[in-house]
Amino acid sequence: MKEIVAPAGKRLVWYLAMEEYLAQNVKEEMLFFWVVSPTVIFGRHQVMANEVNVDYCREHAVQMYRRKSGGGCVYADGGNLMISYISPSTHSEEVFQHYLDLLAGALGQMDYPAVKSEHNDVLVGERKVSGNACYALPTGTIVHGTLLWDVDFGALQQAITPSREKLAKHGVESVRQRVVNLRELSQGEGYPRTIEEIQSRLAAMLTQGNQRMLTGQELQEIDAIEQTYLDPDFLYDK
Repeated sequence: MKEIVAPAGKRLVWYLAMEEYLAQNVKEEMLFFWVVSPTVIFGRHQVMANEVNVDYCREHAVQMYRRKSGGGCVYADGGNLMISYISPSTHSEEVFQHYLDLLAGALGQMDYPAVKSEHNDVLVGERKVSGNACYALPTGTIVHGTLLWDVDFGALQQAITPSREKLAKHGVESVRQRVVNLRELSQGEGYPRTIEEIQSRLAAMLTQGNQRMLTGQELQEIDAIEQTYLDPDFLYDK
């Protein structure tokens, strides 16, 4: 597997466009990591007003975007390590499960007792540290997800508004009860101390230092794909 070095400081949907570009044009197994300013990203088939506290997000400068994969609403900020995995295989469910196994296994090597769940999350101690979604293209499969390192859970609870039915399905009273930051679990010698360190360790385990940079032409093509996510008709599902 190869790590593609993603430029920092882009909007969340730029990285989704990067996934699309790689899946369409680079025929190999790839991985990249990224971090964004506070953003809510909701699934392709969701109604924004039902999942997002729009007033709170506007007041607190939380960006709001729709993605092209399914799944639930996600809040990301500087304490959330985002991971994108791209495979040339079109057997999307196999790719999805393979990635979850890779991530849980890598966390296990760092002494976190991580397991994947039937909901395509990765859990440590029965609490979610990673949520993931899969997006199939004719040219390959994209898996993208979160790794909760030091997320502001107060902002998360304010920014997203899952239904009571969804929470009841998971047998909990609030979003906060279902999730935990890895930083909270990283007590003792040998655990990562920063989000940069856990990213570095994951990259070393999953790609063995095999990296490449994007070219200027590739960056331009990704910029063009990003515009499809910014189209108001797509964002508001008109």
